[in-house]
Amino acid sequence: MTNTIADIETSDMILVTGSNTTENHPVLSSFVKRATLKGKKLYLIDPRRVKLADHANNWLRPFPGTDIAWINGLMHVIIREDLHDKAFIEKRTENFAALKEIVEKYTPAYVESITGIKQEDLIEVAREFANAPVATILYCMGITQHTCGTDNVKSLANLSMLCGHLGKSGGGVNPLRGQNNVQGACDMGGLPNVFTAYQPVNNDEVRTNLEQIWNVTGMSPTPGLVATEMFNKAYEGELKSLFIIGENPMISDPDLNHARKALSNLDFLVVQDIFETETTRMADVVLPSFCFAEKNGTFTNTERRIQRVRKAVEAPGEARRDWEIICEIATRMGHEMVYENSHEIFKEIANLTPSYKGITWERIDKLGIHWPCPNAEHQGTPILHTAQFTRGKGLFHAIEHTPPAELTDEKYPLILTTGRVLYHYHTGTMTMRTSGLNTLSPECFVEISDTDVKKLGLGNGEMVNVASRRGKITAKLKVSTKAVEGTIFIPFHFAKAAANELTNGKLDPTAKIPEFKVCAINIEPASA
Repeated sequence: MTNTIADIETSDMILVTGSNTTENHPVLSSFVKRATLKGKKLYLIDPRRVKLADHANNWLRPFPGTDIAWINGLMHVIIREDLHDKAFIEKRTENFAALKEIVEKYTPAYVESITGIKQEDLIEVAREFANAPVATILYCMGITQHTCGTDNVKSLANLSMLCGHLGKSGGGVNPLRGQNNVQGACDMGGLPNVFTAYQPVNNDEVRTNLEQIWNVTGMSPTPGLVATEMFNKAYEGELKSLFIIGENPMISDPDLNHARKALSNLDFLVVQDIFETETTRMADVVLPSFCFAEKNGTFTNTERRIQRVRKAVEAPGEARRDWEIICEIATRMGHEMVYENSHEIFKEIANLTPSYKGITWERIDKLGIHWPCPNAEHQGTPILHTAQFTRGKGLFHAIEHTPPAELTDEKYPLILTTGRVLYHYHTGTMTMRTSGLNTLSPECFVEISDTDVKKLGLGNGEMVNVASRRGKITAKLKVSTKAVEGTIFIPFHFAKAAANELTNGKLDPTAKIPEFKVCAINIEPASA
């Protein structure tokens, strides 16, 4: 996030897209709802009529996978009506001419033909966003989980820069991270092409510095594979062993038949987790680890705030801390890795991570600090890009709409999109061990519109087979006002009817994220 969560309430106009905020980020959504009670404007652009629509000034429904088109359409209207921030564009950005040229054809009529969004609604949002003294964009995996996910995000950045809504309180482009410490994992180099703080592995100076700190030589400049690439390599027989930590890909990965075959092809699979999962059952070795409440450390949340986590309970059985397990394995493989405790590890993190340099456990004892925090005197950076962008000037990207990797046809006439429900978290490894949550959300469902259920000649609560070009599941129909004609929603939490048996494994070429949000399906009675 370029801005803070609290900042949302100071915005004059909030644009939420690709996010079922009230169910996926219920605490953060309260800031959005409070802002509307204060008279701030809220616009929701999403294929489903999620609960946040009840609080919005308007809800725009695009066809799944058409985000670039409507974003370009907003920019077309803003430029055509001379509402863009010329001073900001001149001083803070470059490549505006290329953007202006690319969006010229995205007239409201053209955008409606691609997205289904009414012309007058598109114009309304464009004017409100451009005319607001400050506006913020909130987005989530409904934007990123596409084969054009990277371009979707760049397009949102284009829109914010066009109106000068970056670098100030109440503005910004703000991704809502899907898990509690995923921001921290990325900051720590949990990506195959970077070290901590996104320092490139192919940067000779960075590698030399780390080699001196760690007393090693010959660190590779070659980026590794992302998770989706690993599974493809395993499927092809090129990758022979895999070490999975705190992840359950046998529910969360796309095209589960492909994922199952990939793991089956391995010579050796190790899974480190806190509970038994669908993935641990396939493992050669399972390493039991501590949960968050059993250890000390830090989390870095979605607004880049680094916060202390403190041990609350003792760990059960033979479980060990994740870092202890990793250090012991490294030592047995020939590189001695020894730390006294989590505090010692954090001191090393701060030493070699530029954006964490000024942070100590003592400084964040009661209140977290937003990175970057480059020295001990620095108070942290709640708002990014106030004076300039990381690269100097912000770069406009001229991006064309591209259709999803898979479209409907006569055999598969409906679009499936997947996501979460309020009561369960990710693959249910933790939440499905809680009886109260299982009572509230006991099983998978196929969310469908009243129009579609009548077309199919089916009824609410009926068991149906849902099939894609990759697999089939059986689940219960749920007629819902959230659903829109032509689009079906299935939560991905439930192993007994895993939505990812159906989803498409096609990847975004840059981020390598799968297209979870669009795939073609058909629905038939389970008795058929």
